Amino acid sequence: MGQFTAKDEHWMAQAIQQAEVGRYTAHPNPRVGCVLVQGDQCVGAGGHRAAGEPHAERVALAAAGAQAKGATAYVTLEPCSHFGRTPPCVDGLIAAGIARVVYASDDPNPRTRGRARGRLEEAGITVLSGVLADAAQRLNPGFFQRFDQGRPWVRLKLAMSLDGRTAMASGESQWITGEAARRDVHRMRAEASAIATGVETVLADNPRLTARGIDTDRPPTRVVFDSRYRTPVDAAVCADGAPVLLLGAAAATPSHPYPEHVECVAVPGDGEQVDLRHALQALASRDIHELYVECGATLAGALVAANLVDELVIYMAPRLLGHAARGLVALPGVEHLAQTPMLDIVDVRKLGADWRMIARPVMPAQAHPKACSPV
Repeated sequence: MGQFTAKDEHWMAQAIQQAEVGRYTAHPNPRVGCVLVQGDQCVGAGGHRAAGEPHAERVALAAAGAQAKGATAYVTLEPCSHFGRTPPCVDGLIAAGIARVVYASDDPNPRTRGRARGRLEEAGITVLSGVLADAAQRLNPGFFQRFDQGRPWVRLKLAMSLDGRTAMASGESQWITGEAARRDVHRMRAEASAIATGVETVLADNPRLTARGIDTDRPPTRVVFDSRYRTPVDAAVCADGAPVLLLGAAAATPSHPYPEHVECVAVPGDGEQVDLRHALQALASRDIHELYVECGATLAGALVAANLVDELVIYMAPRLLGHAARGLVALPGVEHLAQTPMLDIVDVRKLGADWRMIARPVMPAQAHPKACSPV
């Protein structure tokens, strides 16, 4: 840690902006930005764009050239100290003659956390950490949560009318919200490691689960909670060769073969149900850090009740669908007000004619959820 100044915060904020270059493409690596500063002047900057490409520090060093000698490096994450697809950034910083390294957050991986500081200080480089740590960690919520809780960051998307309905009784549900809200949905899909739904939604709506209109060459993995492998081989979600994971019960067996890009993942559960915690752990083991979920009321309720939703993204359209229309979330086992989760609303904004609310569920102490998927 140590003492840092307003100048340190200013330049770290610039490094956080540099990390935006990997907003849709850095997965499975974290989004990282770096700025090199001499005096009051930025001499090099860059962000990590995609796995296999240079890390942020290497991009900034290449931009700075000889001006990197004696500079301060501001990095949003502890520089890597191990060989992966690219050489350690610690070596690059030392070789360039960097005088001071300021990073926002420690590496969450316990096997590598703190190793960079030791290497840099051995080389005579001053090291400071903790500058704008919370803001930097918001770049990669799932990357940190994977090591902290062993599961992805789960963002649950819901779209509803002002009277809390999602579809007409007939099942008609398309285009409750307008174009601006739909663009926002595709942006959030593109940010995620994977987009998930339940098999009932696949059977009823046949969604593609793709991110459209976003400039990225990394299609998110598609995930279906499908305890009995009822997803049709010709479903739209399986159509284009992009990776698909079907999360099924350990006792279930697919009744038909799926193409190579569709993987059936056996998850422990209760009979023919899928244990949701184990399912999320299985996704984390496959480097899925951020999971964007669009599903029906039953699976949505099961995830919320099991305290497995980190963030709700709720789009509200200026419509009234009436009491016969379908509800938003089916919470199992809730009989009293004290059992219901509260929502900590962190953002509300207008998107065209619609409103978007972002909220964090706060589960009651007396809730004892059974974390099994009913689909």
